[in-house]
Amino acid sequence: MTVEIGTPLSASATRVMLLGAGELGKEVAIELQRLGAEVVAVDRYADAPAMQVAHRSYAIDMLDPAALGQVIRLEAPHVVVPEVEAIATSVLAEVEAGGVRVVPTARATQLTMNREGIRRLAAEELGLATSPYRFVETEAELAAAAAELGFPCVVKPVMSSSGRGQSVVRAAEGVAEAWRYAQEGGRAGGGRCIVEGFVEFDSEITLLTVRHSGGTSFLDPVGHVQIDGDYRESWQPAALPAAALAKAQQMAAAVTGALGGWGLFGVELFILGEDVLFSEVSPRPHDTGMVTMVSQDLSEFALHARAVLGLPAGGAERIGGPDEPAAASCAVLAEGTGVPRFGGVDAALAVPTAQVRLFGKPSVSGHRRVAVTLARGADVRQARERARAAAAALRITLD
Repeated sequence: MTVEIGTPLSASATRVMLLGAGELGKEVAIELQRLGAEVVAVDRYADAPAMQVAHRSYAIDMLDPAALGQVIRLEAPHVVVPEVEAIATSVLAEVEAGGVRVVPTARATQLTMNREGIRRLAAEELGLATSPYRFVETEAELAAAAAELGFPCVVKPVMSSSGRGQSVVRAAEGVAEAWRYAQEGGRAGGGRCIVEGFVEFDSEITLLTVRHSGGTSFLDPVGHVQIDGDYRESWQPAALPAAALAKAQQMAAAVTGALGGWGLFGVELFILGEDVLFSEVSPRPHDTGMVTMVSQDLSEFALHARAVLGLPAGGAERIGGPDEPAAASCAVLAEGTGVPRFGGVDAALAVPTAQVRLFGKPSVSGHRRVAVTLARGADVRQARERARAAAAALRITLD
């Protein structure tokens, strides 16, 4: 197959619409533009990070089918790339049926937006090992499921992201609060939840998996730390037994193959010795994968851009050489209300091998990730120390 890419802002342009224009979408937009695509960024708020680099942008409620359908018809993109979960997926199915390519597919987006859909696909259709789980619709059902699975257990809304609504229930007395928190954190304003038995795993990894015109490729496993279900640190490569890596790749190939389409997937897995449990999958670049901006010659964003344009996206090479084979990232958060301003950038960049990405978030209200620091090292420990040191050097004020 021969791929042709036109010239942006001309009649021949290859238009790509990003649905979601945060920090991950910003990197995807940059990589798409390097390959000659015309990029349209859409999000629920104005001046989102990817909007600042896109050719055009729109601020709409992407959960509103009428608003989303209108902007897609107006722009007539060749490819639609969902970068967040909060999207009216019925519209994606309609535009895909009309000949527009949805990345990876409209069905994959629908399944992965909902923890119930992807868990049933992985565990019940594909037979992948997972933690024990139950789906519940009421507080009483949650109490019964928690008693059956045992304490502690994890409660999550079936539709949420970045840890919203997620909590660990350690005793029966915590059920009511967990139910209330899940209802507040659910994307649709409440509803069904998944209750998972607590897994004492050795480590948690993201296996970045690329489906592209040349086949399926795996990046080195990414280790990460999450707090309240949200990413804080990641590193690459994550150490795990060879048998576990082989099982992880088999699981990732199975679930991404079932979802279909082209693009990069973030497959989250629990490692227990040589055993592997499937957790979740995102059909787009993963926040833990930001480490690839300093660890590889082609980041997860570059690989995603290649794949969605129908180009080969295998063969990324590690960078850093034998003296610095490991890499790490550290999220930088701001808390409060206002427009972020950054001091200490010079001190952060004075840390050996350190890089800084300031996302350009237009405002903060509450708790929000606003930057990431990246570094390489002689081993994972040194790389993480350097990334943390760079993050600690940043001083954030909110105007």
